[in-house]
Amino acid sequence: MLNVGFDFSSVVYDRGVSRYTYNLAKNLLLYHQNDLNLYLYGSSFGQYKKLESKITNLLSINKQKNNFCLQKKSISLLKFFWQVLKINKIKSIFPQINLYHSWDYLQPPDNNLCLISTVHDLALFKNKNLIHPQIYQAHLKNLNFLKKNNAHFLAVSLKTKKDLIDLFQIPPFKIDVVYEAIPEEIKLISQNLSQDQYDLIKKKFNLNRPFIFFVGTREPRKNLIRAIQAWSKLQKYVDFIVAGENGWDKTEKLTHQYKNLHFLGKISDEELTVLYNEAKLLLYPSLDEGFGLPILEAFYFGTPVVTSDILALKEVAGNAAFFVNPLDVKSIYQGINKILNENSLEQKLRLQKMIIRNQKFSWQKTAKETMLVYQKAYSNYYD
Repeated sequence: MLNVGFDFSSVVYDRGVSRYTYNLAKNLLLYHQNDLNLYLYGSSFGQYKKLESKITNLLSINKQKNNFCLQKKSISLLKFFWQVLKINKIKSIFPQINLYHSWDYLQPPDNNLCLISTVHDLALFKNKNLIHPQIYQAHLKNLNFLKKNNAHFLAVSLKTKKDLIDLFQIPPFKIDVVYEAIPEEIKLISQNLSQDQYDLIKKKFNLNRPFIFFVGTREPRKNLIRAIQAWSKLQKYVDFIVAGENGWDKTEKLTHQYKNLHFLGKISDEELTVLYNEAKLLLYPSLDEGFGLPILEAFYFGTPVVTSDILALKEVAGNAAFFVNPLDVKSIYQGINKILNENSLEQKLRLQKMIIRNQKFSWQKTAKETMLVYQKAYSNYYD
C-alpha cells in the first residue's frame, strides 16, 4: 500500500486548480481505500477556516481513518520556510509517506522524496506579458526544482506534455497524461437547482434575448477582442455575455461601443448553470490552453461549442465542437453563424456527439489513472 502526501492548499482559491485538487482527492479517497493511504497537507493564513471546512467535508465521505495536517501559514511565509530556510519539510510532518503530490506553484524542500506534480498550463512561459513577473518567477523556480529533483509530472493534456518537453526538456518518460473532468460540484448544483432559483437568476441577468456565452478569466490569450469583433456582425440579433474574473485584456471598455455586450464578472456555480443552459452557444476561441474545461462543461449542459482549432481544445472537444481559426475574425464569425443556423436534425446529431464525448472524461477514471502513475513513479524512484 502506498503512503502518499497530497497538497490540498489550492482548494481555497476557487480556480480551476482548486476544483482539480478537491475532485481528485475526493475520488482517490472514494475508490482507492485498499491500495492508498492519503495524507492531506494544507496551509493558509487568511483562509484557514475555509481550508479547514473543505478538508472536513472531504474526509467525511470516507469512513477510513484519514491523516491530515493544516498549518496556519500564508503562502508567502511557507515559501520563505521552504525555499529560503529549507525547513518544515513534508517528511517531518508525515514521516511515513514515500511519495508527495505537490501543487505546481510551490514545492517542499525535501530532496529525498519521490515528488509528483500536476501541470495544468504552461502558456505563461511562452509570453511573459501574460502574468505578473513575481508569479512567473515562482512557477519557473518550482519547475526547475522539480526537474532537478527528478520529479514525475502529470500533464492534463498531450499539449501540456509537449510543452513540458519543448520548454523544459523534461524526458517524455517522466510525464504521464491524465485528463481531468467536469467538477462534480457543478453537476450536483445543476441537479439540485430549483425552478424558482433558476427563474430568479434569469431575471437577475435579464436573459430575454438570445445570447452567446464566454466564461474564463479575461486575459489576452483568451482572444476576446477577436471574439467580440466576430460577434458584432450579429449584435442586432444576439447578445454576447462574458463571465469570469477581470484580467488584463482591456475588453471591458468595449461595452461603450456595443450595447448588447455584457460583462458579468465572477459568477456562482448556480449562475453558471443557468447561463450554460440558456446560451445558444459557448464561444471559446482561445489562442493557448492547457486543457479547456469550459468545453466539457458546455457539453454537459447540451450547449454547442465554437472553439479554436488548437491542439489542447481539439483533444478535449473531439468531433463534438465546431472549430475555427482563432486568428481570423471571419472564421470565428462563420463558426458562430453556422451553429446559430443549424436545423433540428443537425442540433440533435451535435447533442449526441457532445454526450458521447463527455462520457470519455470522469473523475473516477482520473483517480484510477493517477493511482497508476503514483505506482509507476514510486517504482522508478526507489528501484
